[in-house]
Order: sequence, then structure tokens, then C-alpha cells
Amino acid sequence: MNKSLGFLLVGLALLLSQAFSAVGCDLNDPDRDVKRLFPTSTGFKTLYLSIYKELQPKIEQRLGDKFAGLYETADVPYTLYQVYQNETLLGYIHGVNQKGHYGGLQIFLSLNKEGVIEGFYYQKLTSKQATVLRGQDFAKQFIGLSLKDFYAFNILTMQGSTKISAIKNPAPEAEDDFRSTLRAVKKNLILVDEFMLKNMHLVYFK
Repeated sequence: MNKSLGFLLVGLALLLSQAFSAVGCDLNDPDRDVKRLFPTSTGFKTLYLSIYKELQPKIEQRLGDKFAGLYETADVPYTLYQVYQNETLLGYIHGVNQKGHYGGLQIFLSLNKEGVIEGFYYQKLTSKQATVLRGQDFAKQFIGLSLKDFYAFNILTMQGSTKISAIKNPAPEAEDDFRSTLRAVKKNLILVDEFMLKNMHLVYFK
């Protein structure tokens, strides 16, 4: 084999390996989705962020679980949207990938400037109970919650915070996806707190 061709193939293989090992989570249609989540917005900025290996153990400690799998390697890119009304910051939109029972979930939150949830939705959900889980009755249970509430909730035992424990699973047959959803929301809030809010909720972590 030609040496130049050999080096080219090796380089291509490395690039493909990196691409498959770092799976981000972007809005499908940012212009449409931002306006839907923040109707009074006039524009937004897109930020591309990542955690570094030294930070990962701290994030895991706050989450109460270890990162694992394709969606949670140290090099995963995170896309965060800062939403504005003219020059005024309205809040943030951020999504995370999470392993579900039948495949990956993509869960987006819209948050105000203090990190309080104003909107929740699945951009991607592979589940036999997808229609029920995508319902507004489920989504509205997250409105008004923040990382302060989730810090008191153990995502492994599903116990702790009264507010989080009160969230009702509309599809008992999809218990795995329900648990994955709560984990994803907590992880999402931790990352936004780390990336944009200067860890303002860290005082509630015990």
C-alpha cells in the first residue's frame, strides 16, 4: 500500500473514532425552537462547551452517579443557547443525551437566569410509551424546579426530595425511561450551573 494512502486511512479512522466518541446535543431547528421556548426573544448566542477530565469527578459527585457510555465521555461537546430580548438575557436552553431503555434520549430544558426550569421536552425519545411521556401533563411537572430541588434527590434510590419524588410517571411500563429522564434533568441542571451560573446552586449540595 502507498505510504501516503496508509497515513490518510489511519488519520481518517482516528477522526471517525473521535466523531463517534463525542456525541453532542443540538437543537434540531434553533431559530424555531428558541422562539417556541422563549416567545419574546429577539436573538440568541450559541456556545460550545465541554468538561475536562479533572472536572468530571466533581460533576459525578454532584450527580450522585458515574458517567458511562458513549454520551458521557470527557470529550462530549455540550451546546448551550443564551437567549436574549434585545440586550437583555432571558435565560438558557440546554440539552443532554441520556441512555434510555430502547436507545438514546435527548432532553432539553429552558431555564431562566437563575436556573429555574421554565420548559421541558424530549427532542428524541425511543419508547413504546413515547406519546404518553411527551405529554404536557408530564412536562409541566418540571416547571419551577431547580438544581436546589434535585440536589436533595438520589437518582439511584429515587428518594430524597419531596418535590422530585412527587413527579408522577405517566407510563409505569416505561420505568427505565422515567428514571433516565430524572437523571438527565439533574445532569442538565448541574452542567448549566457549572457552565453559566458560576455554581450558584453549589451551596445546596450536601
